[in-house]
Amino acid sequence: MKNVIIVHGCPSSREKAMDASDRTYDKHWMPWLKQELESKGIPTKTPLMPEPWEPVYERFKKEFEKNRVNEDTILIGHSCGGAFLIRWLGDSKAKIAKLLLVAPWRIPDSRDEARKKYYLFQIDKSIKSRVKEITMYVSDNEAPEGIESVQIYHKALGGKLVELPGRGHFTFNGMGTNEFPELLEECLKGNA
Repeated sequence: MKNVIIVHGCPSSREKAMDASDRTYDKHWMPWLKQELESKGIPTKTPLMPEPWEPVYERFKKEFEKNRVNEDTILIGHSCGGAFLIRWLGDSKAKIAKLLLVAPWRIPDSRDEARKKYYLFQIDKSIKSRVKEITMYVSDNEAPEGIESVQIYHKALGGKLVELPGRGHFTFNGMGTNEFPELLEECLKGNA
């Protein structure tokens, strides 16, 4: 049975002090997408990664692996969540139905040693042989480092590259909406 897991991005450190109603990293289009998928009978999880303002792969991995992942699973990652999923798929050698990456990030601030450690891992190019479909989303008005990040991942993993105009970093501020119909359509498409 198809299931979906959405891994949120990594906010700035200021969000660590916010409560659930104020923080944004697990919001944007994620609650809307979860509700839409579940209304169609597709179980969808949106795990909260530990201390995402200071991402540590091993801590993310421990939390993420509480979820069921199999050949029918669709994994969705936003920003640093996309980086996590690529690294996890390389480490775990898991086979999945779809990998959907929304503005996946790769390029850390050169002064941030923790984020360098998180982002600068060897990309396992064999992922593409274990994932039936890979789609990456980027916006024409994303930050230059974000566009470059997507290009790095796309060069390594292939798949479909979808450029959507005027979406920024695919946050509410960049999109002006909580809805992401193109991503929903990709989740529902095919036999995944």
